[in-house]
Order: sequence, then C-alpha cells, then structure tokens
Amino acid sequence: MKFNKTILKSGLRVITVPMTDNPSVTVLVMVEAGSKYETKKQNGISHFLEHMVFKGTPRRPKASDISRELDSLGAHYNAFTTQEFTGYYAKVAATRLDEALDVVSDMYMNPLFEEAEIKKEKGVIIEEVRMYNDLPQRHVHDVLSELMFGDQPAGWSVLGTEDNIRSFGREDFVEYRKDHYVSSATTVLVAGSFDEKKTIEKIEKAFATAVAGQKKSKLAVVENQVEPAVKTKFKETDQTHLVIATRTFPISDERLAAMTVLTTILGGGMSSRLFSKLRDEMGICYYVRASHDASTDHGDLTISAGVDNARVEEAIKEILNQCKLLKDQIVGEAELKKVRDYISGTTLLELETSESRAEYCGFQEILKKKIDTPEEFMEKISKVTAADIQNLAREIFVNNGLNLAIIGKFKDEAVFKPYFKFD
Repeated sequence: MKFNKTILKSGLRVITVPMTDNPSVTVLVMVEAGSKYETKKQNGISHFLEHMVFKGTPRRPKASDISRELDSLGAHYNAFTTQEFTGYYAKVAATRLDEALDVVSDMYMNPLFEEAEIKKEKGVIIEEVRMYNDLPQRHVHDVLSELMFGDQPAGWSVLGTEDNIRSFGREDFVEYRKDHYVSSATTVLVAGSFDEKKTIEKIEKAFATAVAGQKKSKLAVVENQVEPAVKTKFKETDQTHLVIATRTFPISDERLAAMTVLTTILGGGMSSRLFSKLRDEMGICYYVRASHDASTDHGDLTISAGVDNARVEEAIKEILNQCKLLKDQIVGEAELKKVRDYISGTTLLELETSESRAEYCGFQEILKKKIDTPEEFMEKISKVTAADIQNLAREIFVNNGLNLAIIGKFKDEAVFKPYFKFD
C-alpha cells in the first residue's frame, strides 16, 4: 500500500492514499481531541461537539441541509469520537470527491453551535448514553475503564455524564474547539481514485482559515495497581458479561507485533485457543474474544465473553489458565504459522475499501505520528518468535496488572478474589 504525507504551511497534515481505478473515494478529517483531553467538568464535550458539527454551518444552516446534500451524493458518512481523537468522514463515488470535500471541510471548519440545536441534541445524547448502558456486552468495558483508571480521563466515559451533557452551552463548545481543533492537530486523509496534486491544493484552500497555534495537552495516565482488582455491576441478565484485562504498553512500543500475535493466539478467529476451549469444548459461551488496545500512553489486553450465569467461576478460571499456558509452554511452530497467516489474510481483507485505508493511516498518524504500511507491519509479524510470545506472556500475565469487570447477577466482588489471580 502506498501513501504520501504532506505538511502544509499551517501545520495541517494531508495524507493521500491512491487506489488506482477504485470506484470510491473517502475524505476523512481527524483531530487530536477526545475524552483524554477533557477536564472532569468537560467530560463528554468531545463527543457532543462531534454531534454539533452536523447541525449546521453558515452555508448550510440546518442539519437537514448537510444530510440532504450528502445523501444526494450517495455518500456513506458519519463521525466517531474516542479517548484520543475525533473523526469526520464521507465516502462517495470517485467522481464526487470535490463535493464531498466541500461539505466535510465546511462542517469541520464552520459549525454554528446554535443554542436551540444544542438544547435539542442534549436529549439525543442522553438517550445514546442510556442505550449503551442497556447493552451489557458493551457497557462492561466502561466498568473496566473505571476499575483500571479510576477518576482520571482514561477512566471516564467518552460519552460523558448526563449532568455534564445537560450543562454544556455554546461557549463551552467554542472554547474547547479553540483549544483543540487547531491546524497542527488536524489530519486530512483522502483514499481512493483521485488526482493527488489537485486534491492537496483544494484541501489547502478549504482549510486555509484553520485555527493556528499550540493545542492544549492531555494529562498523562497514572497506573499504580499492586494486586488483582475486581469491579461488578448488578443487572438482571440472562448471561454474565465479563472482561478480563491486563496492563500492557503504548502503541509506540516495539513489542506491538508480538502482542498482536499473542492476542490472536488467544482469541483471534474460530480456531483460537479461547474459542476452541470455551465455546467448542466446554459449551460455556457464544462469544469470546481477545483484543489489544494501545493508545499514546498506555495499553491493555482484554478478553471478553458472555457466559452462563451458573458457570462464571469456571469460565474465569479457564481464561486465566489459557493465559498461564502461554507463560509455561512454548507455542508450536505450526500454530505460530497459522496465526501469522491469519493476521496476514485478515489485514489484507480489512484494507479492501477506501474508508478502511484512510482509517488505517489516520489512526497511526494521530497516535504515533508514523505510519507503517501493511507490508512493513507483516514483516514485523513474520519475525515474531515463540520465545518472544512466551517472554511477553510472562511479563504481562501478572497479578499486579490483572483486572476483572462483570455485569450480571453479582453484588459481592469479594466472591471472585480467592481465585481471580495467577498462581
């Protein structure tokens, strides 16, 4: 995969990802503004601001003006907010790139933040919060964040609290945007079939008035765990949703490739160890998966599952056992080859579309200011050895980084503590 990076005089970064003869093109604007950049009083404003960008500009005064124009282009469009960044995108036929760029740049650069729209959107976002709280398989990850990071930005919900959402007014959005939506913290990505030179010129013009200056920084994550930790949330559910997590390292760490292989051995695909053991052999769950989340200043490996209420202890013990096996036994060459091939194949499949390539480059640029091509990434994967996996397992699967979050019919966290630990 080829890409080109251009830094404009304003500091704004432009990344172009050409895809010859691709029928589509994606415009993605990403900014280093997420919940980690918020204060306690501001918690939720990054996500709320993302909503407000779709509510009108001087040229397109109503939300319906924006949606109608994008719909008329046949666009797929949306936005997303994380702890580290916010993104706005539109995917259109390659022939409609100029129109999509005009709409997305206008939204990003010129939001109105009208009080009447803010008031209406408060109700929408509060219902979004309640919707996700009603989805235990998702909400359990919020419980985990609270457990692992407590009362600091990494432990807060990206959506914010209902009280905060109700409190925000126009000046809050104006000030937050001024502090964080600056050109040096903004990356514009275009992936698909297009003329690179002309497109960069149009981007420079569209973002010419972007706010300059230094953006406000975020607080560093503090981690001081000394023993296994458990947090439960009682809910009348038909199954128990749990996440077991251990602390790892940031995205810039050289062991990221080894972590990708280790995570895939545990929970990547239907032949992974956790899927084979918990679902196929024990019949204890429908879903079980492992993933690694690496951000700018911390990381965690999570194993999540929805299990029979009567077999929770059994599930937890087996998950810990599968982790321990990676510490105690070297991975065989046949399994290691299978996992490398799985990662290679899924990586290529996941990069078939213009939006996936834009996101692939954007996430790396925002989080580590460096983009590894899929080919470079796979080269690193090919060099991971069985010894690398065992050494990494011995480092991360330790009691002073072990966490358990549960949503289900449990009120007493103490019942888990006797067995929730590595021997």
